[in-house]
Amino acid sequence: MRINKFVAASTGMSRRAADTCIASGRVLINGHEPAFGETVQSGDTVTLDGQTLRPLHTQTILFNKPEGYVTSRDGQGAATIYDLLPKTLHHLKPVGRLDKASSGLLLLTNDGDLAQTLTHPSNRKLKIYEIALNAPLAPLHRQMISDMGIQLEDGPSKLQLDRLQEGNDTAWRITMHEGRNRQIRRTFAALGYDVTRLHRTHFGTYSLGDLTSGTYTKVS
Repeated sequence: MRINKFVAASTGMSRRAADTCIASGRVLINGHEPAFGETVQSGDTVTLDGQTLRPLHTQTILFNKPEGYVTSRDGQGAATIYDLLPKTLHHLKPVGRLDKASSGLLLLTNDGDLAQTLTHPSNRKLKIYEIALNAPLAPLHRQMISDMGIQLEDGPSKLQLDRLQEGNDTAWRITMHEGRNRQIRRTFAALGYDVTRLHRTHFGTYSLGDLTSGTYTKVS
């Protein structure tokens, strides 16, 4: 196995991060710094910062996050998603985030390559949300969001909007390929609306399906 893949598989970091560790001299094979692309053979001892590495079993779960939980290990007094997961899964890291007031699909994994694939901006992974607004969305505002985009401090925000129910202009399905911090909430706030509910149903090829709130399932 190539050294960068071995380090990634042993730590949960991405291969790019593993390459950085190798290039900085933090990784050793049998006490020497490996050459670029060097392979790890059976019986070799690989260390990172002096700690021996052993390949981890890759594990990914799909979790239906409820509202009121922080996507973090340290909630600073607030409940976190790890309060709802068994300790055997506490080594898994969230892929992206949902804020405390949001709910729905959240992936957690120790597969650094998967996390990199799903979150890197160049990959533009599909994300679908169901939202509720505090007031009906005006037709002009819907057109602005869908056609021109709303200018935010970190750039324009353009979202695809579809009604969840015909005639109901407060409940919408949002399709997007970005993942900027609180982008949906900030987009509507710029037009004077509050998002009272935000629920993610799809992320890339993953779908929440009928998974109930606060539960998880293992995925391959």
